[in-house]
Amino acid sequence: MNETDFPDDLVQTQAAWNATYHALAAPRSCDTTALRRRLLFLSTRLWWHPYWETVPAVPAARSELRRAARVRGADRDT
Repeated sequence: MNETDFPDDLVQTQAAWNATYHALAAPRSCDTTALRRRLLFLSTRLWWHPYWETVPAVPAARSELRRAARVRGADRDT
């Protein structure tokens, strides 16, 4: 599967989920309640995105989505 197979909004949501997770995992995170709420909101959006109705191998595709979001995040950092 190629990262371009995913809709942009889905990859952006996964990247936001990753960033929120890392912010929550950081030592001495401030406003952890807001971060946990955001993580729950993003998790719901990821889980129920219409794209998953069209993919036969959902677990593998979800792993690939996480990889694609990490790659896209790394590309933006450089």
